[in-house]
Amino acid sequence: MTTILTTEDTPPPTPDQPGTPPGNQPWFGAFLLRLHFYAGVLVGPFILVAALSGALYAATPQLEQAVYAHELHAPVSDTTLPLADQIEAAQAVVGDEGALVAVRPAPNDGDTTRVMFTGEGLGESESRAIFVDPATAEVRGDLTAYGTSGVLPLRTWIDQFHRNLHLGDVGRLYSELAASWLGVVVLAGAAMWVIRIRRVRAKKDLLRPNNKVRGYRRLFSWHASTGIWLLVGALFLSATGITWSQYAGQNVSDLRAAFNLGTPSISTDLGEAATVPAGEHAGHGTATASTAVIEPATFDAVLAVARTVNVNTGLVEIRPPSAAGQAWVVQEIQRSFPTEVDSVAVDGSTLQVTDRVDFADFNLAAKLTRWGIDTHMGTMFGLANQLVLLATALGLAAMVGWGYLMWWKRRPTRGGARMGRPAPAGALARAPWWGVLAVIFGALVVGLFFPLVGISLLVFIVVDALLSLRAPRSTPS
Repeated sequence: MTTILTTEDTPPPTPDQPGTPPGNQPWFGAFLLRLHFYAGVLVGPFILVAALSGALYAATPQLEQAVYAHELHAPVSDTTLPLADQIEAAQAVVGDEGALVAVRPAPNDGDTTRVMFTGEGLGESESRAIFVDPATAEVRGDLTAYGTSGVLPLRTWIDQFHRNLHLGDVGRLYSELAASWLGVVVLAGAAMWVIRIRRVRAKKDLLRPNNKVRGYRRLFSWHASTGIWLLVGALFLSATGITWSQYAGQNVSDLRAAFNLGTPSISTDLGEAATVPAGEHAGHGTATASTAVIEPATFDAVLAVARTVNVNTGLVEIRPPSAAGQAWVVQEIQRSFPTEVDSVAVDGSTLQVTDRVDFADFNLAAKLTRWGIDTHMGTMFGLANQLVLLATALGLAAMVGWGYLMWWKRRPTRGGARMGRPAPAGALARAPWWGVLAVIFGALVVGLFFPLVGISLLVFIVVDALLSLRAPRSTPS
């Protein structure tokens, strides 16, 4: 993903090249080029995998509807049975193999109700979902559902591949590297684009591809012009993707907690109602079964109470108490615009409301985080959201491909190594003292907040220094 700053076919001058006094050689652009080059070459595969799997995930809502149409939908009917009857039908299928943890009533005519249970062999955040026709109590499916979004096996497989390559916590390092370095690569590329557009005459070649040229120059034109149009989308995906990461994501959560900017959650303690900080990815924990006997009829009663308080959307989840002395919770789960994630806690024995949380009362940071996550997942604005994500992800994949092709085009053609010519070294050696300090300070700040970026950057610097020491010094002709 290399963007060259000078002419299309000539790299920037190095200390070994004549024409520029040593004390006056530019350093910042060359430093950005070096950073952009190595980040693009070494982290490019991670970004490519994340981009392609993200593009596939953007199309999963329609895939899920097609693959699981029988489970998700039922014949439209004018009648709807009480939730109690639907729950009993699901319990007859599960028997003693699982405990009831939640119910999601059919949100629209022609949809099924989900009755969710614990079960053996389920992973973290997973539940066994029994799909019931709300008009006849016919069981139409038995599938594993994942997380608050309730995605089904196909979508879960793609999601987990995008997140960790199905390698667990070790695999999450790949996605954190991709999300973190994507922002670095994009910002470095944008800075070089600004430097270059101020110098060249054919500015339109940096705003739209120039197909009149060939070879490296055409690739560069596509890379530079496409990159500037993807700037905002790429930075958005990087920033929101970091919230899922293992180390940097935890730092973000800790920072928000330190400034009391966490997302409020409902209190289920019947002894004391209180609002406590919670993460935006709440609901991704392991389902907790109630230790008390749950009467199916209570689901209808609790939902009726919630409808009189702040629950006004069809997409809701009803959770029974997980222990004695706990309240029932009815939570809106509509993540499309307008966001509906209000929740209410109800005492199951008295049907009294004990706590409520309204999205309108969220602090601005919590609202922005909620909107950012849902937009990243493609649920915020429906099909338009999915199409923008798809275009951005495929554009990023193309950027990686063009970057590698540019690297290959600049390879030596007569003898020597066959790999592409790297950006010239020595930029920091030409920098003023304040420039060196600024780079070091910036690297330390980035490294503390984004540990994997800091570690990998240190590796890049060491490898680069060793390669620079071993590389033969060129003799100008």
